[in-house]
Amino acid sequence: MFDVTRYATAAQSIVDAGQFLYGRGWSPATSSNYSARIDSDHVAITVSGRHKGQLTAADVMVVDLDGRPVQSQCKSSAETLLHTVLYRAFPEVGAVLHTHSVKATVLSRLIAAGQALELEGYELQKAFSGVETHEGALSIPVFDNTQDIPALAEDTRAWFLAHPEQPGYLIRGHGLYTWGKTMADCLRHVEAFEFLFECELETMRVRP
Repeated sequence: MFDVTRYATAAQSIVDAGQFLYGRGWSPATSSNYSARIDSDHVAITVSGRHKGQLTAADVMVVDLDGRPVQSQCKSSAETLLHTVLYRAFPEVGAVLHTHSVKATVLSRLIAAGQALELEGYELQKAFSGVETHEGALSIPVFDNTQDIPALAEDTRAWFLAHPEQPGYLIRGHGLYTWGKTMADCLRHVEAFEFLFECELETMRVRP
C-alpha cells in the first residue's frame, strides 16, 4: 500500500511538469514520460500514450520499483524501467523526467557512436545539483535507441553508478533523461540542458 496523500502530491507535480514542458515544446503530443517518488517502494508515473500538455491526475498511475502496476489496470510507459532503475540506485532521487525536445533529439544524432557529449566551461553548468563551478566538465553519454528496455536500463544503471555526479543522459534520436531530489530540481535540470544543447548546436553551426 501507499499513502494516497503523497500520491496526490506526486501526481500534481507531474501534471504541473507536463504543462510546463509541453508549453516549452520539449514534450510534444504524447511523447515523454515523467515520474515522482511516493515512498521507498512506489513511484507515480504517467500512463502510456497520454498527451503531456493535457495531463490530469487520472493520467498518473502507481508502479512498484519493478515497474509493476499497483492498484491500477492502466499501462505505464514502455520505458518505466528506465525510471525505476534510478529510484532503486539512488534513494535521494525524487523525480525523473524524460523529454523529447528537437534540440536534444538532433544533438544526440550528431554525437559519434561510442562518444559522450562533453559540456565544459559554461556558467550554467552550476544549475545542476552539486556543481559549484563552470570549470569542471559534464559528460553526457548517448545510448543507442532500442526496444530492449531491460537491457538499456541495465546499461544506464551501470553508467550512472560509475558516474553518480552526472545529471543525465541522451538516447540517440530519442531524447533526454534527467533526475533530481525534487521535481523542481529536475525541471531546472531540463531547462539547463536545453540551454546547453542550444549552445552546442549553435557552436557547431558557426564553427569553421
